[in-house]
Amino acid sequence: MTRIKTRMLSLLLALALVLGTPAAALAAVTEETLADTIADTARFLYQTVPAPQVGSVGGEWTVLGLARSGYDLPEEYYRDYYAGVEDYVRERGGVLHDKKYTEYSRLIVALAALGKDARDVAGYDLTKPLGDYGKTVWQGINGPIWALIALDCRDYPMPENPEAGTQATRQMYLEDILARQLPGGGWNLTGKSSAGPDPDVTGMALQALAKYQDQPAVKEAVDKALACMSQAQSGDGGFTCGGVSNSESVVQMMVALCELGISLEDPRFVKNGNTLLDNLMTYYQPGSGFRHTDGGEGSDLMATEQGLYGLAAVQRAIRGENSLYRMDDAPALAGGEAAGTGLAGKHPDVQAQPVILPGKTFSDISDGGGHPDREAIEALASRGILAGYTDQVFGPDDTVTRAQFAALVVRALGLSPGADNRFEDVEDSAWYAPAVGTAYAYGIVGGTSATTFSPNATITRQEAAVMVTRAAELCGMDTGMDAGAVRDVLAQFSDYVTVAPWARPGAAFCCRWGILDDSVLELQPQEAVKRCEVARMLFRLLDKAELL
Repeated sequence: MTRIKTRMLSLLLALALVLGTPAAALAAVTEETLADTIADTARFLYQTVPAPQVGSVGGEWTVLGLARSGYDLPEEYYRDYYAGVEDYVRERGGVLHDKKYTEYSRLIVALAALGKDARDVAGYDLTKPLGDYGKTVWQGINGPIWALIALDCRDYPMPENPEAGTQATRQMYLEDILARQLPGGGWNLTGKSSAGPDPDVTGMALQALAKYQDQPAVKEAVDKALACMSQAQSGDGGFTCGGVSNSESVVQMMVALCELGISLEDPRFVKNGNTLLDNLMTYYQPGSGFRHTDGGEGSDLMATEQGLYGLAAVQRAIRGENSLYRMDDAPALAGGEAAGTGLAGKHPDVQAQPVILPGKTFSDISDGGGHPDREAIEALASRGILAGYTDQVFGPDDTVTRAQFAALVVRALGLSPGADNRFEDVEDSAWYAPAVGTAYAYGIVGGTSATTFSPNATITRQEAAVMVTRAAELCGMDTGMDAGAVRDVLAQFSDYVTVAPWARPGAAFCCRWGILDDSVLELQPQEAVKRCEVARMLFRLLDKAELL
């Protein structure tokens, strides 16, 4: 015990370690020390990487560590990074690499840490390439490992990739990883038994498999790998790779245990009183991050990035929080999913809505081939603008009442409901009364008479178009169209004469801007609008108004 205490104190310098009796020796690194080390490492990393760019070192791993550690940073740090990501993706036409599909996975993981949806980055779905099994596994075991980690970090649905030679499934990636396991229980990059298990690769494989332990084959592989790594662990609690002790190997196995829900004090991974965390701290340099090797001098950026997110994984486990790669708890950047700020002429009360339920979807829009309006529904649901009947049922083909539509528009524009009600048929105690009053106050809705609103009446397509047009004006969009322009736009529809005169300017505006589908033959203005159509209209409005 004296030897351990002396060694740890000399390496941590100003950071105190609390050692108790032999029974408490496994808790050598206190929660306070852990928190102090995370803050110190995050501070150093922030100073060293003031502007992270797309890339492995000084990019996504920096963002992951800082975001998941909860270190307080200026909002602009992540906003600027995301703006750079959008530029990078846009410049490459959505193609990050034609062979290394871990480029997509790494970026998906970092964006998830920021509460960002990787299915819409500068208009590109970065998860789609992972639907191509052949190309994803081409580069070896890292492909399926990181495809699973990326897809599972926000529970993304398996992307459908029509261009794929073989459409991937999660099970295919699982089986690929299992098939590459070495006879001794671990994994390595080559797949050759003669090379022996690699703790880095084994740790990452275990991280990918962690969510699937309910499958007997996976559980068996995990147990076998843990036994292998326990045997490979050094007497000081660390690991070697290629005969060299290094911090990254420790981190990957440490994160693996946290993802698997295994305590770092599990007897299998305590050697001579040393846990993985104890060993990692021997690489720590107060004020300058982590070293790569046991005898190395000076900090190493890659080691520091991994050291930080490894410590964050441990802290999250201690606090009972989501693990490092379970990111449905990741807060979105303030101000909206895509940092939308709106048009210059918008009403000051109109505000973009942030994502509060990242990855939100419903089974009746995601099963099978997916609903045509799935993107719109998920985008609005993730922002709390609309909800389903249950957690899994949205009811896309159901109709919408006038009161429901008013509430949806008010939420979509970020307006504060609560204006006085002026309609006799809207009870003050009704759930929709504040929204109806607010929508009326801002000029979004009118009554069906001077004193009635008909809140429970089904809203028609032309009524919805008029309300959306009024909302668009609040968003700063130019909604003005002369009679000739209105006629020209509507004349393409065979039933345009059935559009009520008062609704024609609104219908024409919505068609011109793609808020209403202009590819159909008929407008059907008197038909009841469906929930999926409402989602599509509001989604397109917010997109055009730069509020997404």
